[in-house]
Amino acid sequence: MQLTGSQMIIEALHKENTEVVFGYPGGAIMNVYDEIYKQDYFEHILTKHEQAAVHAADAYARSTGKVGVAIVTSGPGFTNAVTGLATAYTDSIPMVVISGQVPTPVIGTDAFQEIDAVGISRSCTKHNFLVNDINELNRVLKIAFHIAKTGRPGPVHIDLPKDVSAQLGEFDYDKQWDLPTYKPTIKGNKRQIKNALKHISESKRPLLYIGGGAVLSDCYEDIRKFVHTTKIPAVETLMARGVLSHDDKYSFGMLGMHGEYAANMAMSQTDMIIALGARFDDRVTGRLDVFAKKAHVVHVDIDPASIAKIVKPNYPIVGDLKVVMKQILELVDDYQFNDYSSWHQKLLDYRKEQPLKYFEDSDRLKPQWVIQRTGELIGDKALISTDVGQHQMWTAQFYPFSKPRTFMTSGGLGTMGVGLPFALGVKRAFPDKISVNFTGDGSIMMNIQELVTATQYNLPMINIILNNNYLGMVRQWQTRFYEDRLAQTVLDTQADFQLLAQSMGGVGFRVTTKDEFDKALDEAVKSNKPAIIEVMIERREEVLPMVPNGHALDEMLLLEGDK
Repeated sequence: MQLTGSQMIIEALHKENTEVVFGYPGGAIMNVYDEIYKQDYFEHILTKHEQAAVHAADAYARSTGKVGVAIVTSGPGFTNAVTGLATAYTDSIPMVVISGQVPTPVIGTDAFQEIDAVGISRSCTKHNFLVNDINELNRVLKIAFHIAKTGRPGPVHIDLPKDVSAQLGEFDYDKQWDLPTYKPTIKGNKRQIKNALKHISESKRPLLYIGGGAVLSDCYEDIRKFVHTTKIPAVETLMARGVLSHDDKYSFGMLGMHGEYAANMAMSQTDMIIALGARFDDRVTGRLDVFAKKAHVVHVDIDPASIAKIVKPNYPIVGDLKVVMKQILELVDDYQFNDYSSWHQKLLDYRKEQPLKYFEDSDRLKPQWVIQRTGELIGDKALISTDVGQHQMWTAQFYPFSKPRTFMTSGGLGTMGVGLPFALGVKRAFPDKISVNFTGDGSIMMNIQELVTATQYNLPMINIILNNNYLGMVRQWQTRFYEDRLAQTVLDTQADFQLLAQSMGGVGFRVTTKDEFDKALDEAVKSNKPAIIEVMIERREEVLPMVPNGHALDEMLLLEGDK
């Protein structure tokens, strides 16, 4: 059938079963928004900033596994969205972001609100398109969603000139398009899997290193089955929290720069790394030339470019982790695995020697207690988002995650300001869940305007601000490595967060005691409104353990003493 370019977008979103679109209109995308006005296929949520629109779509995708969608206009509308694209790209989140562009006759003339959007987005998207011909739009839309959600997921950007959005063209979304240069390997090589299993079974100190790909591929149940069948200890990256439940006896928590002592010691002493959907990020490896120097490496990943990019594996396996895990489970009974009880006990001893802990030696609340207490009070009823900083690491360390897709955080890019729009997108995805954002007094201000969006669309979320009057993580580094020269990290002048929440239609609380926190959290949940709970925490509390830059994983700064 003949449709305009704008109508094609609406029909494509309908065909892709899109439930919600986040965005912000403008001149170059106005034709599309006129069609959005006419349709009733999906809800559109108008955020107050384009960055927040893309972050909210990102969190919707992270929490559901579906493709998130955002629509913005040209020029500054698109440049505002770039941070959201880069955040999603580094964490492999499936999204389609559509931007308006100036009409094709004036592209390249520095027209009003013109920017080279495809040039800018090339380095922070899985793929991008500039649609110069209406006859290409049908194909581009179909391919964009396919690329976003298959293989290693990622954001795809479509730049649509205004004149193309108004032109008529042929629309047939059921047509199949061949992509000869894009054919991700799904099934793992059986011979290589057998070879890996043979050597894993013969190892004495194997360790599962579980990355974000285990979440993206939705194979956590198979990973849990493999762990409990083989009794191999496991550690998780920041992006994999919840793949194993916090109380799983074979889980030794998060590893890396702020990982658990036992997890980092396990990686330092293992003789066989089984990397599942992980990319050996620098925050995990520490000093690379001594990283796991006693270990052979099995590396399973759907992206062949990730294998041997940083650490060369002995047994590379390219494939979709969900498919490969099923292949592994079909073969696992053919192998006699060693008894790993002594290895497991050694790791338990490390945990006993240096558990995750904090000292309640202050008149102010400790942030770790606030996070633990939130888990005790609402636990699995909540989906957790964070901004980036100390609060992010404390949440990863101390919140009792029991399932994947319950922890939304910016891992690869480390984007301050994601927390509130993340919590917004999560609440839209799961209205019956409690959406909680752990944030800092610095991060919260970067997208605070979205409290109005939450009120407008009846998307209540709870923002717990761990307020230490600092840009906390930068302050920690300045204290440790810059002789406590606190250059522009002291936040002396702050908003009244209670009044700010109220002015945007929400509720606000300021707490200084444990009883006040319990009461505030209960009232925030019952209020069914966007909420801010400002918790005045110990100002100089640090995130420990910590592996300083340039150090090996087993060279951690630890919390001293035993109070």
